[in-house]
Order: sequence, then structure tokens, then C-alpha cells
Amino acid sequence: MSTRAQTHIPFFRPCIGTDEIEAAVEVLRSGWLTTGPKCAEFEQKFAEHVGGNVHAIAVNSATAGLHLAAEACGIGPGDAVLVPTLTFTATAAAFRHVGAEIILVDVRQDDLTIDLEDAERKMTPECVAIAPVHFGGWPCDMKAILAFAQHHGLRVIEDAAHALPAHRGGQSIGSWGSDACVFSFYANKTITTGEGGMVTTVHPEIAARIRAMRTHGFNRDTFNRFTTIGASWSYDILAPGFKYNLTDLAAAIGIAQLERVNVFQAQRQKIARHYSKVLADLPVDCPITAPPGSLHAWHLYPIRIRPEAGVRRDEVIEHLSREGIGTSVHYRPLHRMTYWRTRYAAQPSAFPVAEQYFEGAMTLPLYPDMRRQEVEQVSEALHKVLG
Repeated sequence: MSTRAQTHIPFFRPCIGTDEIEAAVEVLRSGWLTTGPKCAEFEQKFAEHVGGNVHAIAVNSATAGLHLAAEACGIGPGDAVLVPTLTFTATAAAFRHVGAEIILVDVRQDDLTIDLEDAERKMTPECVAIAPVHFGGWPCDMKAILAFAQHHGLRVIEDAAHALPAHRGGQSIGSWGSDACVFSFYANKTITTGEGGMVTTVHPEIAARIRAMRTHGFNRDTFNRFTTIGASWSYDILAPGFKYNLTDLAAAIGIAQLERVNVFQAQRQKIARHYSKVLADLPVDCPITAPPGSLHAWHLYPIRIRPEAGVRRDEVIEHLSREGIGTSVHYRPLHRMTYWRTRYAAQPSAFPVAEQYFEGAMTLPLYPDMRRQEVEQVSEALHKVLG
């Protein structure tokens, strides 16, 4: 039998209430489970939440959304895309799926988002797009990114998997006018549908292409085919598309979650502030807070254990595990992963900030219904090993 403690404080715990359960049951009883009226309602409400007259297209994952956005923007073989090394592999993989090459870029010291100066140094003539990542829920400086993209003639596809409901300077992430912005509703995200995602864009032609390609390239969606008078089989194929649509069952849960997204953010922010207060005397770097007039989504609470702590990150994680506390690491940089490292001959020296961060990086538990007592328990465990 293992001597490890049971995990009393998991790394994440989903916040599902009676509204989500009742919404799912209603769909189950309706007889219509796949993409249909609930999906359309979710898209409309999400677009209204983001604002900026965006189109919102629901998909079955953020990874699918990134792939669809890349395809809709015409990115393909012979092209290259700037991607921060500190991200989940899906950010880069989506562009490889359309045949483009990746240019890995270091991140900024203060907020761990893509370093535009490093991007400038590493750009090649084949570069056609940049994929900024709103890391941990921190809203990227979209004004600077869009100006950089315009100067270099680049497409902008935002990875906003962590970023709902973040905004920068009062403008919601997802409404900045980039070519596409992709959100995630995975189980541990700021709202969840279990699996799922949403793409927003201000460009009607991109929205139309994504809508068609998410369901096999049909010129009519499934709900239209089976609820409109006439032959359900009478449809055309515009292109060899994918099976990336979201179900009504998932959308119904998403609608209920979206109604509480601002409450969830406020709860996450309260926990994050408490963490920053109780960890202030430890040799760790805590995440920075959003500037005035902006909003951090607080999807994650990543810290960096400084070298002077004298304790390695892995030892700290092991200690917390014995104390029954779940943790994670966001992320092992892409340039350290076998595929990306070997394909692009990536050297750690080309990513000094990401390297320095990763050596001490760990992510603490953070979820809306996390109790103050649990935050204190995490703090006590960290003080035991680092204090």
C-alpha cells in the first residue's frame, strides 16, 4: 500500500451546480443531443459576453478551434508561425496540422507572454502569423501584438484557452479584431463543458469558413438539415472538412457556466490575492496582477521557486504531495519536448527567460470553491519546505 497521503486538496475541482445538471437533463429529454438550438444559444450568449460584434463558433475543443482558425486563414505548407515556447503543445501542433512550420519564441520576464523583441529577431521571410498565448489568464498586450503584426503583415490567432473573462484596458480578450481568438472549456478551465471550445472573430468570411469546416465542410448544419422542411440529405460539401462540432448537451452546460463566469472570476481573484499575501515572505515569484482597467482571468496560479530557496522544484512538489496537495507545472517549454526540440534543433540558450522560469515553475491549486482554509493549508506546506 502506498505511503502517500490521499489528495485532500486536488489541483483542480470543477464547480458544477444544479443549473448545469438541470440544463443537461433538459437536453437529454429533448431528443436533440448534437449541434442544435442550445449550441446556437451558447454562441449568441458568448458573443454578447465578449462584445465587439464578434462571431462566435462553438467547437469540440480549443485544439480544434486553433486548427480551424489556421485553415480558415489560409496558413499552410511553406508558411511559418511565431509561437511562444511556454505553452501547451496544441498551440503549435494546430499549425503543423495545416503544414506550416513553427518558430519558437521566448517569453517576457514579467508576464510570461510572447516576447516581441525575440520574435523580431527570429522572424523569417516565411513568417505569416503570430499566435500569442494569454498565459494563466493574464491578458496579453494586444495593442502591441496587433501593431507588431500589422507592421510585419502577419495574421494573428490568439490562444485564449486560459483567458475567459480577461480584458485589457476594458476590452475583452476575443474582441480585439485579431483574425481569430480561441477559448477552451476543458474540465479545469474558467468555465467548462467537459470538453469544448469557442472561436471568436470579427471577420465574417473566417467565421463562415470555420462553421462549414467544423462539420465535414457541409453547406448546411445538421440542425438545419433535419428541422427544415425538405430533404435532409440535400446538402453540398464545400471542402473536405472535419468533425469538430460541439454538442447541445455540452452547450447547455456551457450556457449555465457562462452565466456565472464573472462570479467564478471574482472567487478566483480573491484566492489569488490571498496566495500572494501569504506567500510574500517566501523565496518564490508570484504572478503579477492585471494593470488598472484590466482583468486577469486567474485560470492558473503559477509560481517560480527562486534558486536561493535551496530546494529544487521537484522536491517541493513531492513535499506537497505527501501533505495531500495536488500541484502541476505550466509548462515544460516546447523546446524541451522531443518532437519540437528535434524538428527545430531547439537549444535552451535560445530561450533564457523560459528556461529560468521552468527550472522553478510549479502551479498551485486554484478553483472557485476553494476554501480559505485550503489556501492556508497550501501556504503552511510551502512554508514548511521553503520557510
